[in-house]
Amino acid sequence: MRFSKQRSGYRRIEAQMAPMIDVVFLLLIFFMLTLKVVSSEGDFSINMPIGAPAPSNDDLPMLPIKVRLTADEKGQLAGVSLNNQQLGNTDVAFERLNTEILRLIGKPGNPLTKDMEVEIDADFGLHYRYTVQAISACTGKVNSNGQPVKYIEKIKFSQPRKPE
Repeated sequence: MRFSKQRSGYRRIEAQMAPMIDVVFLLLIFFMLTLKVVSSEGDFSINMPIGAPAPSNDDLPMLPIKVRLTADEKGQLAGVSLNNQQLGNTDVAFERLNTEILRLIGKPGNPLTKDMEVEIDADFGLHYRYTVQAISACTGKVNSNGQPVKYIEKIKFSQPRKPE
């Protein structure tokens, strides 16, 4: 390195960037190649208790469960059926629907029911309140303590039908 004297003092020397980057990369490669990965300390072999056997899917109905709501000319409820089983055409039909859904799932809160779904097939002219009652009957009920009990949470709808 050489300094030359100018009129106002010494001349400024600039650092070369290319050799500096080369050295940085060489150091990086050196540290990457000499790094030893240390295994974690301690004994992590945990012995878990044997769980109960999973309940079979044979106890549950084929998915989806089909609920059919038919309407008369005025949009009133003409009939409720669950998987082609007639349940009636009054508000008692929704109580029967709730009871039949509970009979199909067995026990409320059963983890196997999380994949179950109900398909509601309603006529085009049916009043909306009947569809809401069917949804309420399929999803659960309120127990004697005032707590909601869930049956099935997945509800889907088929295309609305025109009255025949």
